[in-house]
Order: sequence, then structure tokens, then C-alpha cells
Amino acid sequence: MSDIVFSTSRLLIRKWRSTDVEALLAVYGDIGAMRWVSDGQAITMEACLKWLEVTQQNYVRRGYGMFAVEQQLSPGIVGFCGIVHPDGQKDAEIKYAYRREYWGQGFATEAAIGLIEYGTAAHGINHFIATTAPENTASHHVLLKAGMKRGALGEDSDGFATQLFYLTK
Repeated sequence: MSDIVFSTSRLLIRKWRSTDVEALLAVYGDIGAMRWVSDGQAITMEACLKWLEVTQQNYVRRGYGMFAVEQQLSPGIVGFCGIVHPDGQKDAEIKYAYRREYWGQGFATEAAIGLIEYGTAAHGINHFIATTAPENTASHHVLLKAGMKRGALGEDSDGFATQLFYLTK
């Protein structure tokens, strides 16, 4: 049985495998890239292993969660994307992070558009949100190109400033 969830013209989006832990650490352990994520701290190997377990539970519970992003014509993980409900929130939230060497190539936009199409078609999700650091204009462009609208500026559950984006289908 294939673990491919969907594909785009350049990307394969698939479920996480236990062997993805090193790639998870490479993306989420990059302190420079993580400046845009929550508290700005790099993730630990222990946290990666726990996240892999939680993601597997989300596949069982919801049928979706975080996914690995690979290029169709080149092996290896370029990043991660997914539809999640952090801390049990009601709204389906689009999340993504990529290896820095793949930034600026349109992969995040391509995957975000695919996530919205997949979430709607496969799971009947008709309302999505995304949150970013207010100064992360690159992510703002990704989300706007994916069809989302800018919402309110607020605070996340950890007290960090966050820019909301939303899309209702």
C-alpha cells in the first residue's frame, strides 16, 4: 500500500516514515529556519521521535496530519507540510517547513495549494487557517498565492505575535 497522499507537478506528498527522523531534525533542528516557528527554538531528537508518534496517531484519528515533501525527479525530503489541529483546535491549520536550500523555489506554495485541494476533496474540510510570524513576509506570499486571505494580527497560545490567514471554500 502506497504512503503517497497526493502529488503535484513537481512534488510527492507522503505520510511520515520512521526513517524520516533525520530529515525532521535537519529541517526543524535548523535554528536559522526555526526563527519563524513559535518560540524560535530548534527541535531535539527526542521531540522529533515524539512528533513522529503523534503524527502516526493523527493519521489513524483524522486520516491526515503532517507529511513529507519530496521532489518527483530527485530523491530525498525537501521539507514537510500538513494539515493539523494544534492543541486540539477546531480549525484545520496548514503548516510547513522546508530545508533552507529549497526556499524560494515555489515548493511551499505548490504544496499548500495541494494541501487545500486534498483536505477539501478527501476529508471535506472547507475552512483552513494558517499562522505566521508577522514579519515573515515570504510565508505571507505563499499563503496569499495559495488563495488564503489575511486575517487578524493576534497572539498564539504561547503569547507570541501571529498573523492569521484563512480560507473558506
